[in-house]
Amino acid sequence: MERRVLPHSGLEVAPLCLGTMTFGTPVAQAEAVSLTQRALDLGINFIDTANMYEGYTRRIGSPGGISEEILGQALRGRREQAVVATKVGMKIGPTEADEGLSRAHIRREIERSLARLGTDTIDLYYMHRPYPAVPLEESVGAFQELLAEGKARAWGISNFSAAQTAEVLQVCDANGWRRPAAVQPAYSLLKRDIEQDLLPLCQREELAVIPYQVLQGGVLSGKYQHGEPPPPGSRQVEKPEWTMVLSDELFERLGPIEAEAHARGRTLLQHALLSLLEQPAVVSLIIGVKRVEQIEAAVQALG
Repeated sequence: MERRVLPHSGLEVAPLCLGTMTFGTPVAQAEAVSLTQRALDLGINFIDTANMYEGYTRRIGSPGGISEEILGQALRGRREQAVVATKVGMKIGPTEADEGLSRAHIRREIERSLARLGTDTIDLYYMHRPYPAVPLEESVGAFQELLAEGKARAWGISNFSAAQTAEVLQVCDANGWRRPAAVQPAYSLLKRDIEQDLLPLCQREELAVIPYQVLQGGVLSGKYQHGEPPPPGSRQVEKPEWTMVLSDELFERLGPIEAEAHARGRTLLQHALLSLLEQPAVVSLIIGVKRVEQIEAAVQALG
């Protein structure tokens, strides 16, 4: 599989990134290890996780860590083959000290993530969300310390708006700090608002865009049909709050997307992935899967 460069990082990644939010439940450790290793075998060297991820059992304030632990097991003996991204900032405990982007919290959490992943460095470390309660200079400064110490090779921001991203760049430039290598927004053919502002900003400033929700919980994979019940084992059945409601309005929106896919000789899955990768700033797409066949289908869709 081809490799694409993450600016300001020296990292090269595949156009598909394995998402691990489902690791723990419903994807148990043995299956998650097999899935991760199959992705590596297919040439997917980019893997995304977060300190809060623990599968469908996740609740606000629960401790997380399960996805990182499983990924650490999966990468034993193969760590050098993977570019590992994880995140900090979401609530992972009952107190105020268990969330946010203070220097103390960032430094505490990277140590925990490093231990769970069984590695000495995080390849790409994200701020998981904006946290206005802490001065941005403190948060970005803490990330710069991690880069200088070798605990992270590059850093990024997730769920930041265009205006918030521009503010991060201003803080970096004013202090002579390394800019983020990547921006991680929600983005799909059914959720295209970043095309108005964030995507042009990232293209202009040479920031890699690494979208999540690219298939909208499977809605853009072609697995759901109008007027038919969702298939057993699908996210609509197991975790409907993590996907879109299968309404008449949704299928009306899907109609033109499917027609365009057909006109270009693509399946809906191919069109959903390739259309995003055709955007100049988009470097890699995060794909959350539960089965090996799903990651194989995504690889095949890219040709």
